Amino acid sequence: MTVNAIITAGGNSSRFGHKNKLLEKINGIEVIKYTVNAFRYSKADKIIICANVSIMDELNEIFKDYENVEIIEGGSTRQQSVYNGLKHDKAGYVVIHDAARPVITPELINICIEMVKEIKALSVMTKTIDTIKEVEHGKIVRTIDRAKLYNTQTPQAFEYDMILSAHRKFENRNFTDDAGMVEEMGGTVYVVDGSYRNIKITTQSDIELAKVYLEN
Repeated sequence: MTVNAIITAGGNSSRFGHKNKLLEKINGIEVIKYTVNAFRYSKADKIIICANVSIMDELNEIFKDYENVEIIEGGSTRQQSVYNGLKHDKAGYVVIHDAARPVITPELINICIEMVKEIKALSVMTKTIDTIKEVEHGKIVRTIDRAKLYNTQTPQAFEYDMILSAHRKFENRNFTDDAGMVEEMGGTVYVVDGSYRNIKITTQSDIELAKVYLEN
């Protein structure tokens, strides 16, 4: 069964600065190109980029020679962008990833692809290493046991029909990740160990850190 990769690139980079962060270059290569290249050399059959309309022309130029990449218009939210990608093309399974995580590797993507065929829903995550405090009105209420806490990353991978059903059911809601939608439906989402290097670029300082990781 085919595996589609859905790359979310619909944001406007409001916290980054004067330009879209996905077009920022690290060692002469655009952030989004690092991301897409990882999927290009994975076992994914097709890559669907759900893009902000303002950068579609640039993306079409960047990926003009990539045979298995399709660029479509994203939505006003991440959830809507993913839904657009799901409706664009049917597959057996989908791997959903943030375009702003360029340090992802083909090896981790392939682990997700192989595992989702067995367990139907998974999310790449890392164990929380900081001490977490619950705060109200500027005061610490309690210290939360971090032994059970994980930080959510992407990729997240799902059986296609399962995640499509979740998006249809919760179309008018606003979930921050796709695993949360499956959880809300009562489904089980399994954890795949991620990497602390798999950072999401949000600010200029993240570019400098990603540069170090990508050089290594």
